[in-house]
Amino acid sequence: MTNKRLPLALTVLMLAGCSNTPSGRYSIDSDVAPNTPISVEHIEDAHPQREAYSLGGNKDYTLGGKQYHIIKNPQGFTQTGKASWYGSKFHGHRTSNGEVYDMYSMTAAHKTLPLPSYVKVTNTDNGKAAIVRVNDRGPFHTGRIIDLSYAAASKLGVLKTGTANVRLNVITPSVAKHKKAAKYAHKYYIQLSSSRNEKNARTLAKNMSQKLSVRSFIDSKTGSYRVFLGPFVDYTLTQDTLTRVKSLGHKTAFVKKYINTP
Repeated sequence: MTNKRLPLALTVLMLAGCSNTPSGRYSIDSDVAPNTPISVEHIEDAHPQREAYSLGGNKDYTLGGKQYHIIKNPQGFTQTGKASWYGSKFHGHRTSNGEVYDMYSMTAAHKTLPLPSYVKVTNTDNGKAAIVRVNDRGPFHTGRIIDLSYAAASKLGVLKTGTANVRLNVITPSVAKHKKAAKYAHKYYIQLSSSRNEKNARTLAKNMSQKLSVRSFIDSKTGSYRVFLGPFVDYTLTQDTLTRVKSLGHKTAFVKKYINTP
């Protein structure tokens, strides 16, 4: 485990646009399992769903003189090779698509699958299988095709051996399943502001809608004029939009979630 994640540490910095980050970015030098690991038996497989690809981490890139081309159509993609895993060193830090790595979630890193993607991983050494959500880049060690989160590695029996022979099968949710699931989908909204001035609220709603190419509306049920963007179904897209909103000066904007029931 001592050296297997060193190339990815550099890669994360490059792909996230943070190559000038100080060497103290990570709290430990070598990747290890958590000091007091919690049970992961209750953690469910990732639930495949149709998601928009993230704004970050989906461009072709070059590392160590080698070019990597993102797969444009991953439907039916399969691959066999070695799996490894990553844990405490990267826990709480950004993945290649801008999310925060949680070693207790069912996620993984892959060199060329679009982010995010859903993959069924089968450990051909012991027959165990699990579904993970790919949201990071790596591993960049010769012969390895996927880096599993600590939770995924635990469920697949990879922790003790460090690596394992695996088979990958990309899962592409069908449109029919997506429509059925959408009846129960979470809806996310971004609240921009709350004002007593209706004219100012309507001006803000119109301007932000045009700048960000998203829908806006005003809720005045509470006696004030609250400006919202949305709805969004994809949480990652919601967070990306929130980041853009804050960059435009609306530092107090936040996400609100509603559940759409049939």
